Amino acid sequence: MSFIQGYDPETLREIVDPVRCQERLGEIEGLRSLPDLLERVWLLKVLDRLDEALDVAEHAVREARMAGTRKDLLRARILHATVLQYRGSYAAAIAEITTCAAEAEGQGWPGIAAFAHQHRGKTYFDVGDYEAARADFKRELFLRQDAGATEQQLQSTLHAVDAADRRRVESSIAV
Repeated sequence: MSFIQGYDPETLREIVDPVRCQERLGEIEGLRSLPDLLERVWLLKVLDRLDEALDVAEHAVREARMAGTRKDLLRARILHATVLQYRGSYAAAIAEITTCAAEAEGQGWPGIAAFAHQHRGKTYFDVGDYEAARADFKRELFLRQDAGATEQQLQSTLHAVDAADRRRVESSIAV
């Protein structure tokens, strides 16, 4: 079940139903599997409970290092970086995601690489580097196509490319 109802065109952040997210968080609160931890991180993040999200994200990264696969670890690290992004630690988020994107591409994991480029692009978007955001979103689009993404995923990526283009033009006019 997807909790994402859309994306804010100004921030590119997920639009969610907070009541449903809170209910789901209550359902999985005591569960300890890595997928449950990652879901909790995301739910806490979109509910703007960033201190808790960071704690759970750090726990998820440790758990993935000890008991997960390399793919699990990359997913956990990228999600951890998104919490850093939401907290305003942009440089740390970009550095972490850059490392993850390089490893995923080097291993030939286009789905994870696309996930990394998506979130690095969103981080660049937050700091106003629309050229870098656009480049990441375009790379994400290529990788998602390579991974066999759904039409909905491709459309959301195209919307991010358009948003970066729009902001790039707006910022060049304002200067």
